Amino acid sequence: MSSAPPAAAPDVTNPDVVLVVDFGAQYAQLIARRVREARVYSEIVPSTMPVAEMLAKNPKAIILSGGPSSVYAEGAPRLDRAIFEAGVPVFGMCYGFQLMATTLGGTVDNTGAREYGRTPLHVSKAGSTLFEGTPVEQSVWMSHGDACSAAPEGFTVTASTDVVPVAAFENDEKKLYGVQYHPEVLHSTHGQQILEHFLYRGAGIEPTWTTGNVIEEQVAAIRAQVGDKRAICGLSGGVDSAVAAALVQKAIGSQLTCVYVDHGLMRKGETEQVEKDFVAATGANLKVVDAQERFLDALAGVSDPETKRKIIGREFIRVFEQAQLEILQEEGPEVAFLVQGTLYPDIVESGGGTGTANIKSHHNVGGLPDDIEFELVEPLRQLFKDEVRMVGQELGLPDEIVQRQPFPGPGLGIRIVGEVTKERLDLLREADAIAREELTAAGLDREIWQCPVVLLADVRSVGVQGDGRTYGHPIVLRPVSSEDAMTADWSRLPYEVLARISTRITNEVADVNRVVLDVTSKPPGTIEWE
Repeated sequence: MSSAPPAAAPDVTNPDVVLVVDFGAQYAQLIARRVREARVYSEIVPSTMPVAEMLAKNPKAIILSGGPSSVYAEGAPRLDRAIFEAGVPVFGMCYGFQLMATTLGGTVDNTGAREYGRTPLHVSKAGSTLFEGTPVEQSVWMSHGDACSAAPEGFTVTASTDVVPVAAFENDEKKLYGVQYHPEVLHSTHGQQILEHFLYRGAGIEPTWTTGNVIEEQVAAIRAQVGDKRAICGLSGGVDSAVAAALVQKAIGSQLTCVYVDHGLMRKGETEQVEKDFVAATGANLKVVDAQERFLDALAGVSDPETKRKIIGREFIRVFEQAQLEILQEEGPEVAFLVQGTLYPDIVESGGGTGTANIKSHHNVGGLPDDIEFELVEPLRQLFKDEVRMVGQELGLPDEIVQRQPFPGPGLGIRIVGEVTKERLDLLREADAIAREELTAAGLDREIWQCPVVLLADVRSVGVQGDGRTYGHPIVLRPVSSEDAMTADWSRLPYEVLARISTRITNEVADVNRVVLDVTSKPPGTIEWE
């Protein structure tokens, strides 16, 4: 358990900000999330950002992430020494630890002695700022080739391993700290406690940031942005758009009209659920647009997944523009804003300023046409999924909405590998409904993050059904466990549940004769297939 000091009254106008400097680490987003779990607001910035810009954000502390590079490699990320001389507390992790060491005069050796995975850590200064109250022997998660053999002048070595003589060092006078391992991952048994010790004890930050702060801040920001104009919000049937709409509804009330585009790519029964549950919970104005034929026509003959995403995003916006015209005719005032449920992982995975690759694009981020005529309102763009759920609960949305498993904006269009047709959508809808029914009956809805059901439409597999051979489509089950979708592992569902799902799908869904299980983690695989 963490040892957080008593919370002070939150300051929503000037929250304590911790910057996470991203050196290309796969865990940079996880670090930011762990800081928020400690009730301290965090933001990720790229390592290429000038130190002067970082300091202009007035951070209460700075965390240097890990990264894939060696500090000695040509072109490896560097950091201006000024960051360590600005009086701002700094915590280096893995690569950030080594960069701090070499920048300040310590020694990092490329000895070839590597440590990967769970590693025993020996704490030599049990009462130090970072390690007070933790065991002198603890398990941590290592991932490095270089090793620190000498700490910079003025630093105290506080931990080591059998391979690395300097696995942690601390300088209380200058408020500079570092560890060779990854405290942000769950495999580091006391990692969250170490991180909180830096935040509370090393940096002196009070844990005041909550989802309640988010609501207050965003309500004020939305009112300032929208003014007396009108906004529309696209409800996808998922958690993100519902919470975004509820937040904007709280801010501007009747100035918001929600538009549900029935593009024919939703799961079974979801259109009816959106109409019933969301309106009942918020009292919002809801306009339902039947655009199924339009989307199917646009997707005809298209198999490339990125092209499908772009088409769905384009048509989605065009339908919105038509809805805007109709709302103008009905209500008069100008509709100038489009509300979207964009989340922080959407921004990061779409290359939002951190130098990451464009992993996905759809109408939330990367699929917007260049000629869009709306100004975007994205009240959730700094939040992770679990934080969005907490905001939804604070806003009074029912569990049927808040606890729904994530569903992609492009819907079933990206869960059909191949061309999207009405027949294939109907087939996938039935298979998906069976999987969801069985997971609910087994009480597993809260045990998994989500379970995409994928139709391999361009693949035929041989089977035996009745007295003859068949050539049907395979269905893929993709149950995954995750905290924020940045990383994920496949869920170990009970065999009897998998058997029931497989039996029912192959018996009840025409043209399906095989059900397979995807056992790939993220990375290397993404959660969705397309």
